[in-house]
Amino acid sequence: MIDNETLARCIAADLFEQPDDQDVGTIATRLADKRNGMFADEYQSQAARTLIAGPDAEYSPADIMLVWNALGLTGEAGEVADLIKKAVFHRHPFDREALIKELGDVLWYVAALCTKLEVTLSDVMERNIAKLQARYPDGYSSTASQTRKD
Repeated sequence: MIDNETLARCIAADLFEQPDDQDVGTIATRLADKRNGMFADEYQSQAARTLIAGPDAEYSPADIMLVWNALGLTGEAGEVADLIKKAVFHRHPFDREALIKELGDVLWYVAALCTKLEVTLSDVMERNIAKLQARYPDGYSSTASQTRKD
């Protein structure tokens, strides 16, 4: 099988009067993408078939605030995860104070969602413990996790 660079040079010579390294590089990249299954642009075009042009419904201010707070929660949870990832995998110093601050931001968004849903944080906590007790009556174990009933 001919390698991508050689094939790219042949194609570039057919397409351009004076192909340069950028032309060859672009063609080689596209060939590599295609050999891996699909051109990126082809994927984008196919994926766009399921993209809507705009909202297909009217959203109330309450709906918008739920989404706003849910996105805020995921953003803050991502910051928590990133701090831990960097400490564990990148070997950065563990910054406990920064983690506590980010956990506070996570908690703020959980409380905000509870407020918007008109449910108390205590009720959410009680329901979570009841769910965990039903799921793991004898406490957590890997075996219990594999055989749990939701």
